[in-house]
Amino acid sequence: MILKGEFTGEEKRTFNLHLGYSVIEGIILGVLALNEFVFIKSLQGTNYQLGILFQFSMVVFLFLFFINEFIKRSNNKKRLLRFTGIATRGPLFLLLFFPASDQALSGTSVYHYLFLLIFLVYYFGNTVIYPLINLFLKKNYRHEKFGSLYGYATSVNKVVMLFATFLYGILLDMDHHAYRYVFPFAAVLGVISVFLLSLIHFEEAVKTRIKSFSESVINSTKTMVAILRGNKPYLHFEGGFMLYGFSFMITVTVITIFFERALHLNYTSVAFYKNAYNILAIVLLPFTGRLLGKIDPRQFAMITFGSLLFFILFVMLTEYYPVHYEVAGIEIYPMLMIAYLFYGVFAATMALLWFIGSAYFCKPEEAGDYQSVHLFLTAGRALFAPLLGVFFYEMAGFTFTFSLAIVSLLPAVMLMIWSYKRDHPSASKTPKLTDQ
Repeated sequence: MILKGEFTGEEKRTFNLHLGYSVIEGIILGVLALNEFVFIKSLQGTNYQLGILFQFSMVVFLFLFFINEFIKRSNNKKRLLRFTGIATRGPLFLLLFFPASDQALSGTSVYHYLFLLIFLVYYFGNTVIYPLINLFLKKNYRHEKFGSLYGYATSVNKVVMLFATFLYGILLDMDHHAYRYVFPFAAVLGVISVFLLSLIHFEEAVKTRIKSFSESVINSTKTMVAILRGNKPYLHFEGGFMLYGFSFMITVTVITIFFERALHLNYTSVAFYKNAYNILAIVLLPFTGRLLGKIDPRQFAMITFGSLLFFILFVMLTEYYPVHYEVAGIEIYPMLMIAYLFYGVFAATMALLWFIGSAYFCKPEEAGDYQSVHLFLTAGRALFAPLLGVFFYEMAGFTFTFSLAIVSLLPAVMLMIWSYKRDHPSASKTPKLTDQ
């Protein structure tokens, strides 16, 4: 895709590589979109194992204290990216050797733990890839173009993800062990996508580290703390994210259990609902990308957190109004349709806010540090929230768990409103936040 308009040559080249990466990652994310449902339905994993599977996707960012310093010391960040791609995407190939037998996977199967280990390694790669994506793009995209260019690439990513999820869902209904040969294919694609990302131009003078690694890690910790203490708008932003993240994490696993144990949905139906929200997200992303470039991220977060609140509310109502219709093998629940309309808004905004929202509070060269703080805090809540959600469900049921998430989202929205009004009590224009 060739950009038209007021873009520099380097922005166009970077965008084309970013777009290629986004297309391939869209296929992989389309497969991963059904991963938790595959684990509980096809591999017959337990509720707590399902919670751990989601937990792994986030808790790995606790290691950012060490990895952030390791990235800074790397003299060749492109080579680091390539090595990470091979080492963390390659193990997906091992799923080819899983048995296509329900009996072999029942009970406390060793394959459950091997599956969890493979994805722990996969998600660990994101601790290197995500900060470097932000760093590479921030170096090549101008601040005023950052949100829109990222939004365009993410829109394409969502389109590809939509088709991949739908086809994968149909394939799983035909053969619920199809993941055995789909993931090896995803392993190859994952390596290719990271190699594409590594082709983005990036030059940085790596300073010689006089201090030891341990001393540097301590300094990195102090830097993270200093960022939160010294940048109050960013501290409030992350405070809202902590409340939002608790709500999201205690419900994400429980909603998967709800689909399987309460609604008994098939793979095609789950893929349909995931695609429904993706379609809306695709339509909205170009607009939300431009919007993020014009307004304060805390204002943007109000929309994100509020839309998730209504999504959880209508999912909860599905248990009390379970009226549904079957169309071409897809079970249509009106309440779920309304819920996923709100989730489409959430997806279109969170896709930008989570990955690049923190970059709006800092200078370009600080983007990596700020994203590291963001990811570390994400990992902190992932230590307890997913398993706590399963505990609440098994102790008190779906309604209690969903209600608790809604109650947590309300102060997240209020904090964003208060923080923005505190800094701009009578502002008619949104100030830039790059000079905190």
